[in-house]
Amino acid sequence: MTARRRSLVILVVGLTLLALVPGPVPAQQSQMTWAVHITLAPTWFDPGEHTGIITIMKVLYAMHDAMLKPMPGNPMAPSLAESWTASKDGLSYEFVIRKGVVFHNGDPLTAEDVKFSFERYKGAAAKLLKEKVVAVEIVDPLRIRFRLKEPWPDFMTFYGSPATGAGWIVPKKYIEKVGDEGFKKAPVGAGPYKLASINPGIEIVLEAHDRYWRKTPSVKRLVWRTVTEDLTRLAMLKRGEVDIVYSMRGPLGEEVKRTAGLKLAPTVISATQWLDFGPLQWDPKSPWHDRRVRLAAALAFDKDAINQAETLGHSKPTGSIIPSAFQYALAIPPRPYDPAQSKKLLAEAGYPNGFDAGDYACDASYCSVAEAIANYLGVVGIRTKVRPMERAAFLGSWKDKKTRSLMQAGAGGLGNASSRVQNYFAKDGTYTWGSHPDMEDLATQEARELDPKRREQILHQIQKLAHERVMHAPLWELGFLNAIGPRVEESGLGLISYHPYSAPYEDVKLKK
Repeated sequence: MTARRRSLVILVVGLTLLALVPGPVPAQQSQMTWAVHITLAPTWFDPGEHTGIITIMKVLYAMHDAMLKPMPGNPMAPSLAESWTASKDGLSYEFVIRKGVVFHNGDPLTAEDVKFSFERYKGAAAKLLKEKVVAVEIVDPLRIRFRLKEPWPDFMTFYGSPATGAGWIVPKKYIEKVGDEGFKKAPVGAGPYKLASINPGIEIVLEAHDRYWRKTPSVKRLVWRTVTEDLTRLAMLKRGEVDIVYSMRGPLGEEVKRTAGLKLAPTVISATQWLDFGPLQWDPKSPWHDRRVRLAAALAFDKDAINQAETLGHSKPTGSIIPSAFQYALAIPPRPYDPAQSKKLLAEAGYPNGFDAGDYACDASYCSVAEAIANYLGVVGIRTKVRPMERAAFLGSWKDKKTRSLMQAGAGGLGNASSRVQNYFAKDGTYTWGSHPDMEDLATQEARELDPKRREQILHQIQKLAHERVMHAPLWELGFLNAIGPRVEESGLGLISYHPYSAPYEDVKLKK
């Protein structure tokens, strides 16, 4: 019995047991509870360590605030910065900070905090940002200026969107007092909710920040419960123990649709997922160094079948790791499912009987997707073993270049095609294993090109080369399936375009 078949058997048994779940239990009024599919890592409490992955935004939108950020109807809405201007020569950007904003501890938010937050930032694209920005100048307590080394068309994309965490502001005085590690244990932000308590790996409780500048949150208490087992999350929703459940894939999504009082909430988000060859394609001794082997893998798995089985057809199969809705994205259709051609390519590459490919690392919450791909690879002769990891450990291993195997990769950060290129294609990218000299030259050119049409041509060429060279084996733009319980009036799901989680949290509501 394959791992995939075993998983389906377990799901069938589990869904049968769900029919025996006791009736609803009383839920606390003015408290909204989420069953979260992953363990929330302390590093995600600190915007300064933003990974460039969308997961961290689940935390940041509640506890912190940014100069600008995506909001309903506006992908770059003014937040802590009420306005901004750019110089005609493109060498400086000046921001006016909103008056009267306070952190959770009562400290006023000023230009000192904005400067401090940028200078301590060490997350995704930090190296690029620090190279481009030559000075951060405090004009007055509520005005700050960024001076650039040269005109950079993407400054606002990297600073004013969740492509990085550099524009998410933390309290200078507090961090200088408690240190970085102390901040992760007891974070203080300027967002709509503040930390009330934390039980590591189990539960995080937040309370409304009554002095939040935008509005006083309607729901006074938010609870995030880590529940990594899918069936348990659904059972908790049915019993009324939680109000919103993240990630209800496959048969569980169907069960939500069948259950009176529950609602399935699918959203196609900015997260692409793909089979990543990691460092192996850059190793001349590895089978994956051969383009034919990589192409064989890309043709081996049935994207449409996986889409139907895992996300009920809500995902969008793709041939690129850059979301099609991004500015400067090149539309690349998904590669066909062609196992016969896969076997032929493997034979041509010297592997007529296939080969042992070792581990296939994956985020544990997407283990079933990795297992499906691994089973398809096995059919054509590429034998691999799925190795699940907790998300924080998986991302850390990827970022630190410690993973030495195939990976089930994904990226959900917002931005544009350039932000993905700089993080996943360019030589010094946060998640880049290696690069081609010609593509590196193009990446350098596009980052400096001010003519939008010329820039689009360069970025399209980079994406075309990545596709031709089979640098990745894309699967889909993810259709993220969540479930909502009967007490919820406004879940926050889908309010912000391409955002997978509830947000803005100050807008969520319970029925009266």
